[in-house]
Amino acid sequence: MTVIRNDLVLSQSAFSHVIDVPFEKVDIAKWLFSLPDAEYQRCAPPDHIAAGATFTDDGRRMSINVEMIGTGLVVQHYVGEVTEAAHCRMVSTSDVFTPNGRTRVQVIWDLSVRKIDDTRCEYTNSVVSHPTEEFLEFIKEHGISWEKAQSDRQQSSGDHNRRETPLFAESIARAARRAAI
Repeated sequence: MTVIRNDLVLSQSAFSHVIDVPFEKVDIAKWLFSLPDAEYQRCAPPDHIAAGATFTDDGRRMSINVEMIGTGLVVQHYVGEVTEAAHCRMVSTSDVFTPNGRTRVQVIWDLSVRKIDDTRCEYTNSVVSHPTEEFLEFIKEHGISWEKAQSDRQQSSGDHNRRETPLFAESIARAARRAAI
């Protein structure tokens, strides 16, 4: 059983981007669970490798994403805790393949939109990661301090989120415009 250390934050970042689409036209859940693989790749080149949607055994919606975060290849198994038009909260116990081997972290991806006025809204992409007990043992075995692991992950994850947020936002806007036709 994977033990998540919610008392420790490995990294966290949130970035926002204004889109020229009415709030009422945005449907983040529809966008996320029908996102074509090639469109996902365009939202953070060259980091985004693949994406697809599926379901858990008990029927909850999932988004499977494969991406590079710094030097780690990360396979995200996002399960939708909230999957609404204006808000999705996705939680993954993610596999991370590093130059030192494989480990796991928890990643919480929060996608939301808020109304600015009748024609614009603001998309926010928030990502928080927590270590697993397995991750803490992994870095200890490889002589990596918690502070170093946290600093490296914060830098690489923050940079990744900063680059993908406006591209996700514009992709969501394009999907909303297509649905309005």
